[in-house]
Amino acid sequence: MQTRKDILTSEIIDHVVRHGLADLSLRPLADAIGTSARLLIYHYKSKEALLGEVLDTMQTRLRQSFAELLQTPVTTGERPLRLFWNWAIDKRNFPYMKLLYELQMLAARSPATYGQYLQRNSVHWTDLIAQALPEDERTTAMTALVGAVFDGLFLEVISTGDSERGGQAIDHFIALVDDARIVRANRAGVPAAKAASKRKK
Repeated sequence: MQTRKDILTSEIIDHVVRHGLADLSLRPLADAIGTSARLLIYHYKSKEALLGEVLDTMQTRLRQSFAELLQTPVTTGERPLRLFWNWAIDKRNFPYMKLLYELQMLAARSPATYGQYLQRNSVHWTDLIAQALPEDERTTAMTALVGAVFDGLFLEVISTGDSERGGQAIDHFIALVDDARIVRANRAGVPAAKAASKRKK
């Protein structure tokens, strides 16, 4: 059963998804969701604590949704990175993902204010990327590369609205990684069939 605080948190998430984080302040927020600043302080103690709980809740929901996606049997032959891309640009998830990227920009401009929220949540996404990679490729560098490619293409979609081009770029990146695996396997004398099996990863 949801508590009053749970309901408030969901309403605040809906608000910041529509209006963003940059100008968030308690009194206008309270007016927008039909409550009072005093009640927000009662439940969250401070604006900083409110923001932390809202972002944590949103991140948790997204991570759970993506974890469920990874556990779903794949019948289309699509790769984890492509599945993640499709999931991220889906209309149900895109507004929340967009908000997380806004948080990245705010943290870059005001690290003292927003950096703490970004840092404590980004590690979970890094873990999910690593889990989707073949075991022998779960290096810090490879995880960072995959994350950076995704970040760059997602930011382009936010700027241009062209998710189709982003998806094509994701497919091209996957093909480049596949080719690099085969080259490495040939150098190491690994049978081609064994190297190709990683393409499913």
